[in-house]
Amino acid sequence: MKKKILSLMLCGMMAMGVMAGCGSAGKKSADKKSGSKDGTITVGFSQVGAESDWRTANTKSMKETFSEANGYKLIFDDAQQKQENQITAIRNFIQQDVDYIVLAPVTETGWDTVLKEAKDAGIPVIIVDRMVDVSDDSLYTAWVGSDFYAEGSKACEWLNAYATAKGVSGKDLHIVDIQGTIGASAQIGRTKGMDEAVKAYGWDLLEQQTGEFTQAKGQEVMESVLKQHDNINVVYCENDNEAFGAIDALTAAGKKVGGDIANGEVMVMSFDSTNAGLKDVLDKKITLNTECNPLHGPRVEEIIKKLEAGDKVDKLQYVDEAMFAVDDTVKSVKAKMSAGGEKDFDITVVTDDVISKRAY
Repeated sequence: MKKKILSLMLCGMMAMGVMAGCGSAGKKSADKKSGSKDGTITVGFSQVGAESDWRTANTKSMKETFSEANGYKLIFDDAQQKQENQITAIRNFIQQDVDYIVLAPVTETGWDTVLKEAKDAGIPVIIVDRMVDVSDDSLYTAWVGSDFYAEGSKACEWLNAYATAKGVSGKDLHIVDIQGTIGASAQIGRTKGMDEAVKAYGWDLLEQQTGEFTQAKGQEVMESVLKQHDNINVVYCENDNEAFGAIDALTAAGKKVGGDIANGEVMVMSFDSTNAGLKDVLDKKITLNTECNPLHGPRVEEIIKKLEAGDKVDKLQYVDEAMFAVDDTVKSVKAKMSAGGEKDFDITVVTDDVISKRAY
């Protein structure tokens, strides 16, 4: 009888040990405060790369926010446009036991395994800019970025309103879409906005090719399509750097860049609204530039502070964005949102004063 009682006691103790192990394995203690003894919070940030002016501004925002002066240790990794480099960086962050991981993903897919590793380690992951497509949304804590579909929708609504005001019919818009990196959230949203508008308004979409969000590739694509089509009058560039390359190619080919498409000019539209991009609007090289706000640092810090305080945070957090045009032909547009419904957006005419107040 004593042996049976002892056996039962040992089994019970083993069961409690297993239960305790299952509840705590790979997870930080719930009552453990993040950071070192001096209160410094360590953040690992995996950045896509430095392919554009927008990306440079995004990196600067993160570095300025998560500085030593602000109580942080930032471990920064430049992935050079390669997802495998980001996966390696995240695993290194886990090994270094960082307090938070911030990821600006190259593409949406392929993250389940490594984000599961971060979750098992008890490290919150905050996604910025492009979204991730994972089987379990609990693999990341929050996302900060733009409504890329809304960006594409409002840019195309502006084009429809502008063409109508100038007396240009939909069938007379001959468009080239220089897409971003295929599979990136910005590319998916902005391309979707264009595809829907083409169907709705009867536009002539001549070509869709990726410019990979770079100036060199944007120029290369524009040079190629100019050899195939002689009636292009709208170039829809999915970021500023592609627009810079497209403008160089158009100018070299003897085309006049501008918004007077009824009289032979080629309209260039862009996204990002960097300082250089808005200067091109002021110079009438870009007719419309739809903002993609890169200043994510403060919003990410706000999330981290809430998590440190034990507060809940919203899963999706969109940043505020504007639209900038060469003139006031179109004063506002109503565009579709990713979450459903529509929203009104005012158009800002670019001036020297507008540019001087820009943070990037």
